[in-house]
Amino acid sequence: MEQFLKRTWAEIDLEAIEKNYDVCRSMLRDGVKMMGVIKADGYGHGAEVYARIFAEKGCEWFGVSNLDEALQIREAGIETPILILGFTPPEKASVLAFNNIAQAVFNTEYAEALSRRAVEQGVQVNIHIKVDTGMSRIGFLYQDSEDDAASIEHMEEACRLEGLYAQGIFQHFAVADCGEEGEVYTRLQYDLFLDVIRRLEARGIRFELYHCCNSAGASEYRDLQLNMARLGIIIYGLTSSSLVKEQWGIQPVMRVKSVVSMVKEIEAGTTVSYGRTFTAAKDMKIATIPIGYADGYTRRLSGNSARMIIGGEYVPVIGTICMDMCMVDVTGLAVKAGDEVTVMGKAGDKEITADELAQKSGTINYEITCDISKRVPRVYMRGDEIVSVQKF
Repeated sequence: MEQFLKRTWAEIDLEAIEKNYDVCRSMLRDGVKMMGVIKADGYGHGAEVYARIFAEKGCEWFGVSNLDEALQIREAGIETPILILGFTPPEKASVLAFNNIAQAVFNTEYAEALSRRAVEQGVQVNIHIKVDTGMSRIGFLYQDSEDDAASIEHMEEACRLEGLYAQGIFQHFAVADCGEEGEVYTRLQYDLFLDVIRRLEARGIRFELYHCCNSAGASEYRDLQLNMARLGIIIYGLTSSSLVKEQWGIQPVMRVKSVVSMVKEIEAGTTVSYGRTFTAAKDMKIATIPIGYADGYTRRLSGNSARMIIGGEYVPVIGTICMDMCMVDVTGLAVKAGDEVTVMGKAGDKEITADELAQKSGTINYEITCDISKRVPRVYMRGDEIVSVQKF
C-alpha cells in the first residue's frame, strides 16, 4: 500500500535541508548566532522537521509568528529558545515564561499590558524590543533620530517594566534584497538601529542579543550581522536574489508533483474550463491534472503561460485553473492516466522553479510555497527513499 495518496503531493528533500543549513551557517561571521525562521509551518515545508534538524545541528534560536507556532515546536520536544515575532495576547504571559518563549515588544501599550499580566501571574517574560527604522510595520518608531527621539524614552520604560526581562533588540530591513538600489536605505536603517542601541546604553540599558539581518541582510551585508541573524527564506533554498543563489549554492527543498487523471482528444473550436477562456485552434490532446487552487496552485496562473513537466517535456496549462484540477496541452506526446507530473521542481534536465511560478502569478516565491495547502501531503525524502509522510 502506498504511504500516501498519489494525487498531488510535495516532496521535501532532507539532504537539501541539511546542506542549506551548512550554507547558512557559513554566511555568518564568527560568534554570530543563527535564528532559523520557521513561521507559517516552515514557509509551507514543515516547521517541526526543520526545527528538529536545525536543533540537532546547533541552531541557537527559532523565530515564529505566533504562540500556536511556538507551542507546536515545544510539543515536539524541541527546547531551543524561540522568539515570537508578532503579537501574543498579554494574558498568555505565563505560557510564554513556562515554555522559554521570548516575545517581541513593539510599543508602550503592549509592553505595559504584558508586564501587568506577567506580574499578576508571578512570572518573568523574556522580551525583544522591536524598533521600526523604516519598515513601518510594527515597532517603536525610530525613522528619524530627531523627530522620533521620544521613542528612546519609551523603549527604556518598556525595558524597565516589572515582570519583563529585556533580552534582545531587533529591527527588520525593508529593501536588503533589492541589490544596489536598496543599499543606501538598508545602511540608513542600520545606522538608525545603532543609534538606538547607543542611546539606550547611555541610559544603562544593554541586551544579550542584537539582530537586524534577515536572509538578504545576512547574505549580502555580512558586516551588519551584529551577534544574531534571522535566516528565513534562504534556508528553504529560495531567495529574491539570483546572485545570492549562485554565490552560496543554496538548493530548493520542495518539489510539487501530481499525476495525470485523464487524457482526452478534443476538436478544433472546443472550449476548455470555466469561462471558456481557452478555445482549441486545432484538434488537440489534453490531460487533466488533479491539482487546483485549493491545493495552492493559484488561479492567477490561468492564461499566464504556466507549464508543467510530463515525460521529460514541458506542457502548457490551458484554460482556467479550477479548485481541484487543471488542464494541460499534451498534443503529440505519449501521455496516459497515472503518469507523474512535475508541477514545481526538477525533472531530468528541466525545471520549474518557485520563482517562475511567482513571476507568472504576480507574487513572490515565499507565497508560492506558503500557499501549498494542508491537503497536500508532505513527503520527506532522503535520496529516493521516503523517510516519513505528513498528512493533515
